[in-house]
Amino acid sequence: MREVWLDGSPDAVSALTRAVAEALDGGPAVLPLNAGDPSAKTLRAAMAPDDPVEPGTAVLIATSGSTGAPKGVLLSASALRASATATHARLGGPGHWLLATPAHYIGGLQVLVRALLAGTTPAVLTGDGFRPDDFAAAAATLSTADGPRYTALVPTQLVRLLDSPAGLAAARSFDAIVIGAAATSAGLRERAAEAGVRIVPAYGMSETASGCVYDGVPLDGVRIELDDDRIRIAGDVLAHGYRRQPELTAESFGDGWFRTSDRGRFTEDGRLRVLGRVDDVINTGGVKVSAAAIERVLGAQPGVREACVVGVPHPEWGEAVVALVVPGGASCDGGDLRAAVKSELGAACAPKRVEFAPELPLRGPGKIDRMAVRDRFRAEMAP
Repeated sequence: MREVWLDGSPDAVSALTRAVAEALDGGPAVLPLNAGDPSAKTLRAAMAPDDPVEPGTAVLIATSGSTGAPKGVLLSASALRASATATHARLGGPGHWLLATPAHYIGGLQVLVRALLAGTTPAVLTGDGFRPDDFAAAAATLSTADGPRYTALVPTQLVRLLDSPAGLAAARSFDAIVIGAAATSAGLRERAAEAGVRIVPAYGMSETASGCVYDGVPLDGVRIELDDDRIRIAGDVLAHGYRRQPELTAESFGDGWFRTSDRGRFTEDGRLRVLGRVDDVINTGGVKVSAAAIERVLGAQPGVREACVVGVPHPEWGEAVVALVVPGGASCDGGDLRAAVKSELGAACAPKRVEFAPELPLRGPGKIDRMAVRDRFRAEMAP
């Protein structure tokens, strides 16, 4: 297995691109790792790179996931190719890509795979953090490229671009921006549309070689079904298991299907709507409520840019519903937000407390760090 340590430099991204190209053609499996992550050495050790890799593996995506337990997703060359090919077919054909998310996560790595299959050289956003001016400079290197121009972002990055004149102009220059890693709120969709930015919200994960459902519609070759509201996925994009975890592999993969930890439903026009994780249900006063549903209502209110809803222990209610909100634009009031949730979802769903912050804590490729939000409220609401 070939390890590639990414330090934010173009040279490291080039080394990973070459390694992935060889792996797609049958070369050694690749394990990308983040050199700036203090836990990367522990994650590497769990992947046992010195031991033979499971047959058919081209790329091993190592992650700690939402539980903090190391997990390695085994992806074949055929799964990576199927995902990239189907993505190009949905977006408008092979094109030029800007890498703006970390390449050791599947969303960033797939940008490299798509560029390889398109025969183009990806532009690379380097450095620490995400700054709209840097994004605009990187996007400008694609301004003379023939053919479609694409990039992939997480919702927080898109928000920052919409707030910046230079970032907004750069975002408008792309034929499509794939938005993944976290849910795209209705309010953010509307902001992007009004600003003339074409976004394509994507649902997927490492186990599906990145996004496999675009704007509610599965990519070509992908099948979706619901098993008691839990989303199951089939198709050529699937991973073939987890590194050195046969029990977890057997639990999650079987008969050509991958059983996710997400709940969903189909809308009247047949699109998949992701309702949240199976474990996002909050039991408050004996009533089970969905954190994701409350977040959708909050995100649709004027003056709300982002929202995270969690449950925290409470001596009376068992769990109390609380919300951390990022304001933006129009002013918003905690009482008004609670009233809006109560009106639409019922009294049990109304947050017992609403607090405001300039941004939500994040982990990984842009996912909200719910544990950090929960810890913030837990300390404040302790009896």
